[in-house]
Amino acid sequence: MLYYLFYYVLHPHWSPLNVFRYITVRTALASLTALFLSLVLGPWVIRRLRAMQIGQYIREEGPERHQIKAGTPTMGGVLIVTSIVIPTLLWADLRNPYVLIALVATVCFAAIGFTDDYRKVVRRHNLGLRGRTKLTLQTLTAVGVAVALVHLKSLGQYSTELIVPFFKRIHPDLVIGSLLGHPHLLLLAYLPFLLFVALVIVGSSNAVNLTDGLDGLAIGCVVIAAGALTALTYVTSNARWAGYLDIQKLPLVGELTIFCGSVVGASLGFLWYNAHPAELFMGDVGSLALGGAIGTVSVLIMQEILLIFIGGIFVLEALSVILQVGSFKLTGRRIFKMAPLHHHFELIGWSESKIIVRFWIAALVFALFSLTTLKLR
Repeated sequence: MLYYLFYYVLHPHWSPLNVFRYITVRTALASLTALFLSLVLGPWVIRRLRAMQIGQYIREEGPERHQIKAGTPTMGGVLIVTSIVIPTLLWADLRNPYVLIALVATVCFAAIGFTDDYRKVVRRHNLGLRGRTKLTLQTLTAVGVAVALVHLKSLGQYSTELIVPFFKRIHPDLVIGSLLGHPHLLLLAYLPFLLFVALVIVGSSNAVNLTDGLDGLAIGCVVIAAGALTALTYVTSNARWAGYLDIQKLPLVGELTIFCGSVVGASLGFLWYNAHPAELFMGDVGSLALGGAIGTVSVLIMQEILLIFIGGIFVLEALSVILQVGSFKLTGRRIFKMAPLHHHFELIGWSESKIIVRFWIAALVFALFSLTTLKLR
């Protein structure tokens, strides 16, 4: 909105406003706007949640020392999502389909998380939506993203080829080209792409949700992952950088840089209140939305495999749960003292602050490594 006002309405009358055409300028403004909103609205949100008695319910099987966190205001993800959406609406070009897809996906995942959190509050228990229901809603949202991308592909604005890190010449197409000539087999032709997109986005959303177990842990890792995605969206849209790195050039994804900048700013502002000892928890409304946003952006810029490194901590946390459940069902034994992984380190004696900072360091290493893979081919 402000982008349209400054550049299209006022710029013809005052040339210095030409600065708003640059993505870097608007990304910085979006990040600062998101940070400002989350910092200013944070105290009000905390007061309102306390007044409404919307407090965290701690699962009984969790670490015993977490019981002192019971009652801490939760559903703070509403603050995060608001601080992402408003700056994006203000500073991005809303005619851009990539921005609209990212915004809609984030809001849809936030709505799923909000419903889950609300049911927990109403029932005064740590169980919200049934797992199957939550997974179905997440999958439908992810498939919606995939369908939108199929439409963009038909317009020549997207490619369903898969970029494989370290291998410059390997670009497998996730659409079965031999079936495209048969109208009645179109769904089958696009099925691998639809399933892959759903796996990436739903997996990302739930991985962030699993990581959200210690004060500031998940949101700190989100800041790092979103920062890496901010850089990736910019270079993917820039002809010079895309050519230098030999990656698929997608000019329209440049506006996603503003969305990613908003995620960074909103997350930093939320971290101010979520840092140990936390005054506010994000709840599923925040973790599902942030994970969904990260997964959606990685699909939009065709860096789905690289997301494994960008969100390395999220991947390890999710894998620890999968391995723990699988091992217990198959052998009756547990690999970790408790899953997700951060609880294992709690039970072997690490302090909460030590776990959080060390996981942040590991997340930063993963993110930096993901950026180096662009040239290591």
